[in-house]
Parts: sequence; C-alpha cells; structure tokens
Amino acid sequence: MSFEPKILGFLCNWCSYAGADLAGVSRIQYPPNMRVIRVMCSGRVDPMFIFQALQQGIDGVFVMGCHPGDCHYLEGNYEAEKKFNMTTKFLSIINLDNRIRLDWVSASEGVRFGQVVSDFIEHIRELGPSPAGGKDPDEDLLVKLMAMEVAAGTDRMRALVGRERKLIEEENAYGEVVPEEKFNEIFDSAIHDEYIRARILLSLNKDPKSVKDLALEIEIDPSEVLENILILKGRAQVDMQEIVGITPIYMRT
Repeated sequence: MSFEPKILGFLCNWCSYAGADLAGVSRIQYPPNMRVIRVMCSGRVDPMFIFQALQQGIDGVFVMGCHPGDCHYLEGNYEAEKKFNMTTKFLSIINLDNRIRLDWVSASEGVRFGQVVSDFIEHIRELGPSPAGGKDPDEDLLVKLMAMEVAAGTDRMRALVGRERKLIEEENAYGEVVPEEKFNEIFDSAIHDEYIRARILLSLNKDPKSVKDLALEIEIDPSEVLENILILKGRAQVDMQEIVGITPIYMRT
C-alpha cells in the first residue's frame, strides 16, 4: 500500500489562508494531504505547536505567512522566521528538520500555494512515514521531542529569539552591537544546553537518579550532567534527595 503523508499546515489569515481560498475557487489541483489550522499571523506559531504535532505522528509541518515586508502586523513574519529557525536547529539534533518547512504565499498566489504544497507533500512522501508516528513509534524519539518542546519554552530561549534582532542590529548602552556570528554561537550553545537540561528534567520526572545514571540514559559525559544539574538546582527545578554510599541521588522539585 502506498504511503500518503499526514501534513499539518499553519496558515496566516491574511495571506496564505487567502491564497489557499484562491487556489480552491480557481480549481487548482494539489494533493489533499494537508490539514490546515488558520492563525492570525505566522508569528503566532509557537515552536511547541510543531513539536506537539510531530509527537502526534504528523509526517510533516508547513508554516506559511505573508512575504517579508507585507505582514499585516508589520514584523510578525520576521518573528515566525526566528522561531522557525530555532525549531529547525532543535530538530536537526534528531534529523527531523527535513520534515518542516516555512514559506511565504500571498493572497493572490493561488497557483503558488498549490505548487509549494504539492512540492512539500512529495518531499515528505519520498522521506516516508515519520519514525515518531504509526502504530509502533520510536519511543526514544518521542522523549527527545518532548524535551525539545520543554527546552524551546524556557525563558532563556524565548528571550534569545525575542531579542535577536535588537542584539545584532542595535547598539547597547556601551555602543556595542553583537556580531551575528557571535550571536549564533550563543544561540546554538543555548539550544544544546536547554535540550540537555530538559532531558534531565524529564528523566527525573520518572524517578530520582544519580549523575552516572543520567549520563548513561542521555548518552553524554557525567561532567556535563553534573554541570547542568547544578544550574537546574540553582533554578530550583532539581534538588538532592539523598546520598547512597557516596553517590548523590537527584530528584525533581
């Protein structure tokens, strides 16, 4: 039996959704695989929506907004791009970044709407079913997606996404501008750190563990686990439950 992808599309009300309407009334043919959620602005698409969709077994997620410079809310599509880039970086950790796409379609581009949707559906069809979906999903992959959802929602990640443009384009009180390359280094490091911390938190949700146990589960060096445990302890998210022999056991607070 041939594989038919399950695609979820987030379409902005003012451009992409109107483009979809135009494609419909113009009888433009494209595969019916995409289910649409209309949002007032592409900037409203929170990364957690994408992570949750993938956890539910969706094979691909398409976000569409107005062309740059044409946003009904001035800079909403810029915000969408920043959030989407962060989501892509997270998903690249588990090689699922090729299952999401961001594109711009105006209200007058019914033909283009049909084309980009058809292209994406064919791309996902070639990839095959998502390993996070189906009757036997990859449980380890689902845990990692859950960790990414948690990590993307942290204050640190939201602050970096929200302030990126200001940091790299405007001078601070000392007349300094953060070079884009430097910002990207900080951003990539934050993605890695918050992902590892989310993995630790999700693991400790199940039961208390030692640093060694966490390191084996997450497959990272124990020294990195301990470093992040101390940061989480400072955030009052983790605490030491007891000491067994000479080994501290940590728990969620």
